[in-house]
Amino acid sequence: MAEVKPYNGKTVFGLDIGTRSIVGTVGYMSGTHFIVLGQVIREHETRAMLDGQIHDIGKVADSIADVKRSLEKITGLTLKDTCIAAAGRVLRTVDVSPVLEFEDEKEVTQEDIFNLVPVGIQQAYEKIREAKDKDKNIKFYCVGYSIVRYYLNDETIANPEGYNATRIGADMICTFLPEEVVDGLYKSCERAGLQVANMTLEPIAAISLAIPEKYRMLNLALIDVGAGTSDISITMDGSIVSYGMIPMAGDMLTETVAKYCLVDFVTADHIKRQASEQDVVEYEDIIGLKQTITRDKINEILKEDIHKMAVAAAEKIKECNGGKPVSAVFVVGGGGRYPGYTEEVAKELGIAPERVALRGAEVMQDIIFEKEPEHKDSLLVTPIGICLSYFQQSNNFIFVTLNDKRIKLYDNDHLTVADAAIQAEFPNEGLFPKRGEALTFTVNGASRMIRGQMGEAAVITINGSPADIHTQIRANDVIEITESTAGEKASAMIEKLPEFSETITFNVNDKKISCPKYALVNGEMKSGYYEIQNGDVIEFQNFYPVRMIIDFMDVAVDPAMNIYVNNMKADYDTPVYENFTVVFTLENLTFNHEEEEAEDDVSGGEDGYDSEDRYDGEDGNDAESSKDAEEGIGAKEGIGAESGNDADEGIDAGENEAGSDKTESEKSGKKVVYNRKIQVMVNGAPVMLEGKEQFVFVDVFDKIDFDLSKPQGLGIVTQLNGVDAQYMEPLKEGDVIRIYWKQKEDSSK
Repeated sequence: MAEVKPYNGKTVFGLDIGTRSIVGTVGYMSGTHFIVLGQVIREHETRAMLDGQIHDIGKVADSIADVKRSLEKITGLTLKDTCIAAAGRVLRTVDVSPVLEFEDEKEVTQEDIFNLVPVGIQQAYEKIREAKDKDKNIKFYCVGYSIVRYYLNDETIANPEGYNATRIGADMICTFLPEEVVDGLYKSCERAGLQVANMTLEPIAAISLAIPEKYRMLNLALIDVGAGTSDISITMDGSIVSYGMIPMAGDMLTETVAKYCLVDFVTADHIKRQASEQDVVEYEDIIGLKQTITRDKINEILKEDIHKMAVAAAEKIKECNGGKPVSAVFVVGGGGRYPGYTEEVAKELGIAPERVALRGAEVMQDIIFEKEPEHKDSLLVTPIGICLSYFQQSNNFIFVTLNDKRIKLYDNDHLTVADAAIQAEFPNEGLFPKRGEALTFTVNGASRMIRGQMGEAAVITINGSPADIHTQIRANDVIEITESTAGEKASAMIEKLPEFSETITFNVNDKKISCPKYALVNGEMKSGYYEIQNGDVIEFQNFYPVRMIIDFMDVAVDPAMNIYVNNMKADYDTPVYENFTVVFTLENLTFNHEEEEAEDDVSGGEDGYDSEDRYDGEDGNDAESSKDAEEGIGAKEGIGAESGNDADEGIDAGENEAGSDKTESEKSGKKVVYNRKIQVMVNGAPVMLEGKEQFVFVDVFDKIDFDLSKPQGLGIVTQLNGVDAQYMEPLKEGDVIRIYWKQKEDSSK
């Protein structure tokens, strides 16, 4: 026996409240050893517990009180506090896959990874709530979680920190305890005159002894085969990463024996246990007849059940371990001692038989009994593990106040504000900044979305001091959370869409005009200042109707004028595409179609015409031309600025056919020369106009220095021979012209 130092520490009283029996253990730590001062086992006289859950608080409390009195007598101590464990069989385990999306691609931080945890726990909690009976107001406590794997932009990765991503995610396993189980254990102890000093989980208690921390870096599994169910826990990378349970264990075997031997449950359990110690067992069946059964026969009738238990355990282990087997398995509990169980588990996992082993006396090297038990076997692992958990961790239920609401939490030594918020059913979206409403619409048939703005994060304080969702909390902390806010909803105008910056270029009366592509919204034309609404169908057009070109140029058109698009007669609704030619004229134009057809064979222009096809003019009636011009295309004030072209290169919007033709036709290669000249007086100075068959008022601007692009008054005054004139007024030799900027009070007339 190892040398034991004098006891000067705290004594712990552990209770393993099981389905078939209650085991009480009293002891203390001395260095690295745990000293067992006394141990008492009491079987339930009735089935007051089923599958690890208390069904009769009063009867369980009586058994606990009996164990307490016996231990007080053995140790000479007064026992007031106790440590307990919740059965793994009542754990609810949920798989979830939380995701965090970022507005733009960013570098993933540790904070981002931490934020996945409360999102995942909240998802798991909602799944638990949906699955439970809606008529019962049952609360659940998260008692553990583990990350199985991470995702970076939907691809698996060991650790996303430091990478650039638009979204991260994880696969998580979250474990919960129902409130009714916790309350049943607490109330049974309280009725027996005990206060619960610490509460752990049976899988944790068993693993604390069966798999020491130095082995937990390995991927191992522990199966605690109890009476009602088999509890499973998995270790990896130094910690317990997940828990599981299967509803098959010792009681299933007992029921099979009861049916075969025709006895009650208690007698069958006695036969089952006796068969593990002796070759032949005597018993009396329900008829009252004396019977015997051999150990071999018991093993034979239990063989099928043991196989079922092993298959279910192996499947659960793989499920809890991310779909793959573990490296080794340790088995504790009475049910795991039956012949063939460990071999069947190894077979189903696909690992060597020697890697599935019972754990008993070999794990108790640091356990010293003042009174040695008859057997140091796997039955003692969980009861002693409950006591050790008290010294290794302070898992217990604590109370905190969140927004004036008192809540109970399972203390796993790393509780945070997020845990309290989830337990208090504080909305998860209330912790994180919320985006404003997104704007969704389609552009040219493709869906598009503009995200809303991010709001402000929740404001959190603990006992009046600033905190965040990751700040750890302690018993009796007062937490205040002001819910996060939503940002402004998304908004955008047509002019902000990239398609709006695209332009279409036309040739209008020998001048290049670039117009922005216009949009139809739900079939109606809208300007760039239109604010897009949810569900809008937006289509950018790659042509302009003639009437829109007129509106864009801000000119007035004489209804009697002729319109030509690519040298073909057109109207206001004719579509004009990129590089098309448009001509407004008071004359009917005659085209040399034979020449055009020859050119078409070479150039293949739009609609059978090149955008610069030449046309030959016919002389019009001078009197009619003069009359039409007075009523014809009158350029509005500011035409140079409105059209987006320099004024001195401005659009001769009212030029007739001859005026709009070039001196040399590039297409035909023939020269058309106009020798007519006239001299007029402009603002007191002579100006010579030449090179055209007909001259109009607006031609003067090509010969004088008058900047239309920089307004210097209220408007332009144009006079011809002392009378206000239109831009398209015909000119003749000797005409007197005045052009100037109109001021507030015009005294020049």
